[in-house]
Amino acid sequence: MTPELAALQAIGWPLQAGPGETPLPADPAWQQLLAEHPQARPARVIEQHRSGYVVSDGPDSAGFPVDSLPEWQRPRFPPEQRPGVGDWLLIERSGSRDKVVALLPRHSAIKRGAAGEHYKQQLIAANIDTVFVVCGLDADFNPRRIERYLLLVRGGAEPVIVLTKADAALAADPDAVAQATGALIELSQGVQVRAVNARDRDGVRAALSPWLGPGRTVVLVGSSGAGKSTITNSLLGIDKMKTGAVRESDARGRHTTTHRALLPLPSGACLIDTPGMRELKPTGEEDIGENFADVEALAEQCKFRDCSHHREPGCAVRAAIEGGKLDPQRFANYLKLRDEVAGAANKLAHRRAQKSEEKVLGKALNKRLDEKYGKH
Repeated sequence: MTPELAALQAIGWPLQAGPGETPLPADPAWQQLLAEHPQARPARVIEQHRSGYVVSDGPDSAGFPVDSLPEWQRPRFPPEQRPGVGDWLLIERSGSRDKVVALLPRHSAIKRGAAGEHYKQQLIAANIDTVFVVCGLDADFNPRRIERYLLLVRGGAEPVIVLTKADAALAADPDAVAQATGALIELSQGVQVRAVNARDRDGVRAALSPWLGPGRTVVLVGSSGAGKSTITNSLLGIDKMKTGAVRESDARGRHTTTHRALLPLPSGACLIDTPGMRELKPTGEEDIGENFADVEALAEQCKFRDCSHHREPGCAVRAAIEGGKLDPQRFANYLKLRDEVAGAANKLAHRRAQKSEEKVLGKALNKRLDEKYGKH
């Protein structure tokens, strides 16, 4: 393997042995794009700003700016299809700057519904192997918010729940920590749960090392003040990311991370730190059943197929709640998220239908213009 390919692999470039022992990306679509652009080289987006992108071609690269494709700057271009942190680009030298010639297809992506009345998606990170869902064991601890995060991040990437501020919480009430952790393990439906002191560098590395192998990419998500930047500093071994204190009144934090950034770790993995997110709207592409398999399994046992789980006879869900086998708050959150996903899915279907209609009308208009004025 050449030093250039070894550097790329250190920031997550997936390779497999190709003909003649030449390492190639495993994805056939990636191989095809590389063949179509023989003069191009791959680089990964490590920072995303409003004005453009910073990319890197190895763990020792400080990053450099690139000019994007013109269509990405058009107002009507879908924002989730623009490159984001974690994406791989093919770039070529043009004069004194590098320009993008292609965006390589994503293997996974974390998205959310953007704020506002109109349906839009916002890309959080791309080509992710693991998502650390970070939540503090303080006044901001909220199992319902964790359920919402799990809904958004599952699908292509493995979620792991990371509970921070365990040192202070254990000192204050060890039983409460055990109860909170146990409840999370129950609701997480097989998702791993780790409790850490975010400032204990050795402890954080030991707890999270199973997901930090060479070439792996992980992303930290969670609300402001949860300890994402502190975890990042512990994994880096240096205080690179700015951190801040939370408000005493509600344990909420202020935004110390202002943009998404990809950082190579000493373990050989890459980490993406993200700004805190308090609004987590579904995109309509989520699988509610994957996150609430226990609730849906109970619903299948109801006497009536169209059971609304209110007062119908033979309702297995109500029986489980009354028998203490199902948390009523978890069920209420299931109903809320189910309705949100369904509403977002309807908006997504409407948007796709509208775009398809616009495309058909555009082709018809071009055909009439060609017939009247000739090819243009």
